[in-house]
Parts: sequence; structure tokens; C-alpha cells
Amino acid sequence: MAPINGLLLCRWCRSAKETPNRMVPFIMLSGAADQDYVSSARDLGATEFLAKPFSGETVYKKILEVIDFPRQFVMNQNYFGPDRRRRKEPPPDDHDRREKTEQDCTVVYSAEKMVKPKTDSDVFLFKPTNYLREKCAGGKLNPLERGELPTALIEQAEKKLERAALDFTKWAQDYLGRLSDLCTQALLEPGRRTQQFTEINQVALELRGQGGTFGYPLISTFGKMLFDSTREGCREDDAQVEIVKAHVDAMRAVLREKIAGDGGEVGKALIAALRDGIAKQEKARKAAIAEMKQQAGGG
Repeated sequence: MAPINGLLLCRWCRSAKETPNRMVPFIMLSGAADQDYVSSARDLGATEFLAKPFSGETVYKKILEVIDFPRQFVMNQNYFGPDRRRRKEPPPDDHDRREKTEQDCTVVYSAEKMVKPKTDSDVFLFKPTNYLREKCAGGKLNPLERGELPTALIEQAEKKLERAALDFTKWAQDYLGRLSDLCTQALLEPGRRTQQFTEINQVALELRGQGGTFGYPLISTFGKMLFDSTREGCREDDAQVEIVKAHVDAMRAVLREKIAGDGGEVGKALIAALRDGIAKQEKARKAAIAEMKQQAGGG
């Protein structure tokens, strides 16, 4: 969803003055399920996080969970979002990092007026009325009154995911073609590399997020590797362009050979080959820098 991603959308929902409901449940679905990304989503106020791939039934149950069992919201000077302590159980190692208990906080039962605490020591707990349950449950407040899971609807959702998976290969090939074009442009127009690497990073983010959804987690793995290596401030020399090309070649191999899942031994070999290629480019880069320094010193 470049240039906007789930983290930016979550931040907007929780902090922007224009958002209609800062306490709306926010379920993030992402193929970027590494610990840093999940922690960032949590710190920005995501209610739940579902890693791709997921099933229609999993999404349905998660939606019911946020409707039937809403968490209170916490606001201090550094955070606004659902209470991150889910269970009333002792903290790890009996060490609670929180300096305040619920009894020390100011409880607010309305979301009409939301003002950030004035001091670091102030903490507000928001416990608004659960209108969402009334709106989404047809007036049946007791979850047990709703009957069985809507299996027909869930099956329809699963079939739509399957149909979308059939289109994924073409979609991914188009993006890989765009990456190749950007590499060519970067070599021909080195003065525009910052802009080109920014777009490369955005395409990598898309591949990282979508691969696992449609049965190609290796695409997500390679997409993440490319995303991390082309972040803002990355090197923009010829060696970095070659590293991008190596990622493109690896992802094309996955699609060409239809390597689903983690690919087993073939997947491990592809990852090893890509890392080896990156290491060679880094070695060549260092050698070139050393040669330039030697020439400069000799001159």
C-alpha cells in the first residue's frame, strides 16, 4: 500500500486530529511479521496483529474478539492505545516495568474529550461504552446468542483468497520488472539514485507484505532483505545496484520454479546463494575503496 503502510495508517488513526474515532479497533494484517515490525505496531497502538498467511476463519474470530472483549485504552505522554497488558497475571520474572497500577490512574468513561496528560506521572485510562458490539452484533450483546460460525461466508472468503493467489505470480513479476527497470535507470542516471532507491524500497515493502499471503513466504523473506538493505541512508553505489539485482534474480527463481512454503533445501540454497552474492559485492566494494585510497595516497 505504498507510499502509506500499515504503521503510518495506525499512527494516523491513533494520533491525528482528523481521525473520526481514535479508539477504533485496529487489526493489522502483514507479511512483515518480524519482531521489530510487530513491536512497532504495538507501540503505535495496534489492537491486534495477524501475520500472513491467514485464514478467513482466523480473521473472523479476531474481529469477534475485539468486538466482544474490548481493551481499555491507556494514555500518557508517550503512548496512546489499547492496554498492552492483556492478562491479569504476574509480569515476567515478577518484575513489573510499569510504575503505576490501575488504582493510580485517572479513569475516563467518555471518548468525547481526549487531552494528553500534562506530566509524565499522569496516566489516563479510557473505558468507553462498547457501542461497537451493539452495531455489529445485531443487538445481541451476548456472544453465545449468535449461533455457529458463518461457515458459508468464511468459505467464500477463502475462495477469494485462492483466486487472488492465482493472480499473485503476474502481479509479482510486474513488480520485479519494475525493480529491474529501476536498476537500469540507476546505472544510467546515477544523479537520481536517491529517488530510485526510495522507489525500490517501496516495491520491496509490497513484496515483503504480500508474498506470504499467497503461499510464497520466500518472496516475503527476500522482500524483507531487500527492504532492509535499501532503507533511507543506504549506500547508492554500483555495488548496491548489483545487490538489488541479486534479490530480483532470487525472487524470479522462486516464481519460476513455483517454490511454495519455505522451499525446503531449495529455499535454503537460494537464501545462501543470495547472501553469498551480497557478501561478494561487499568485498568488491571494500576492494574498490581501498584501491581508490591507495591511488589517492600515491598521487
